[in-house]
Amino acid sequence: MNKILFVTSEAYPFIKTGGLGDVAGSLPRALQKCKQDIRLLLPGYRSVMAQIKNPQVIAEAFHYGHKIRIIETPLPSSRVKTWLVDCPAAFDRPGNPYVDTTGNNWSDNAFRFALFCLVAVDIALNRCNLGWQPDVVHCNDWQTALIPALLNGYSERPASVFTIHNMAYQGLFPKQQFFELGLPSSLWHPDGVEFYDQFSFIKGGLAYADYINTVSPTYAREIQLPEFGYGLDGLLRHRSDRLSGILNGIDNDTWNPGSDLHISYRYNKQTIKNKSLNKTELQTALKLPIDANLPMIGMISRMVEQKGFDTLIGALPELVKWPVQLVILGNGQSYYEKTLTEWAQHYPHKISVRIGYDETLSHRIEAAADLFLMPSLFEPCGLNQLYSLRYGALPVVRDVGGLADSIVDTNETSMANHTATGFFITDNQPATLVNALQTALQLYQNPEVWRQLQVNAMSQDFSWLKSAEEYVKLYQLARESIAGGDET
Repeated sequence: MNKILFVTSEAYPFIKTGGLGDVAGSLPRALQKCKQDIRLLLPGYRSVMAQIKNPQVIAEAFHYGHKIRIIETPLPSSRVKTWLVDCPAAFDRPGNPYVDTTGNNWSDNAFRFALFCLVAVDIALNRCNLGWQPDVVHCNDWQTALIPALLNGYSERPASVFTIHNMAYQGLFPKQQFFELGLPSSLWHPDGVEFYDQFSFIKGGLAYADYINTVSPTYAREIQLPEFGYGLDGLLRHRSDRLSGILNGIDNDTWNPGSDLHISYRYNKQTIKNKSLNKTELQTALKLPIDANLPMIGMISRMVEQKGFDTLIGALPELVKWPVQLVILGNGQSYYEKTLTEWAQHYPHKISVRIGYDETLSHRIEAAADLFLMPSLFEPCGLNQLYSLRYGALPVVRDVGGLADSIVDTNETSMANHTATGFFITDNQPATLVNALQTALQLYQNPEVWRQLQVNAMSQDFSWLKSAEEYVKLYQLARESIAGGDET
């Protein structure tokens, strides 16, 4: 058994802005089922603290002139102990974890997450007298990446694992902020947290963690290339012997069309005909023409360049000519929100766009859609394609990262051996997206073939247990590396 301190800036259902929230809400539960002794460490944001009915203060810390309380509460609907870092100066504010109500980054994000990392280090080194000290600290994304760097200077310390969920977000700040935060000067050099005279949080994890992993095997290879490495590909190649990829899983209880309380008509592989009832119900709700035989394409995504929205917008002039419906849910950059909303206004019988985050509608779209579109320019893992497989909504995806690892392209061979589960888009051109959808829609016209593809998809197992077992092996490698004096 390993004692794991799992450190994250978000975790569902407490707080979620994207895939990290889903992972941090599910992986600790799966690790606990693998007999790991785990604690989840999370900032005590205002919205999170509002959910705690009887806060139990178990320790205190003091950093940057602020008294910090550590509060224990269970992760909802689980036995995972969650420790909240309650510091009002850092976390008691409106907006989401990283940006204010106008969508701009909080100006003091370096202070906020440096403080969070320092508290994690206190716990890791048993300074808080909690009667529990981790064997491994598992850090996630830039907000936690200073932890391996800060731990590195101690001879008696837990092992560190750093997971990259998205290389595009690196936590870059002006050089001055590094020194204002009073961090160890030994970290300020090109092999440390300096990045072209800027202060890089993510380099703290990449340079100092005992082991690094990312959320799919293909993405672990891709980020060692200039196209995907964001200037850090050289460092990642240098540490390639400590870099691996573990594909994310999904919560099969939350995402299960046979028991999903968000949808009206539940179904499984044997009763997949009920899926069309969810389609007509969603068509009614979204004021789309009601036709169970009309193919529906779903898309649930942050509306940012990474997710391939330029490719989609370029394809829309062709797609609106087809007898299909396109249902999009998400929010993000104002240009994409505005452009897609205008397309929906011009083609209300073809396109429905809902701006925002809506968990129930997400489930309803997966249950209703025949195809699920993810034309991402890059995708570390992706979760929606895994949900879509579970719901028999065949993914149409760019063949990158975790999308390439989790989907089997439909061709003669994969159809013959019943392994086909979706359709690849092989570049970022609108015409290529159009061609992939044409291929899928031609097969949709053959109900027997389509049903087999849906059964193939719904037969896949991407539960968290398999991924959790891989993480347990990674933790053991990290522990062995420092036990043997193999310091990074």
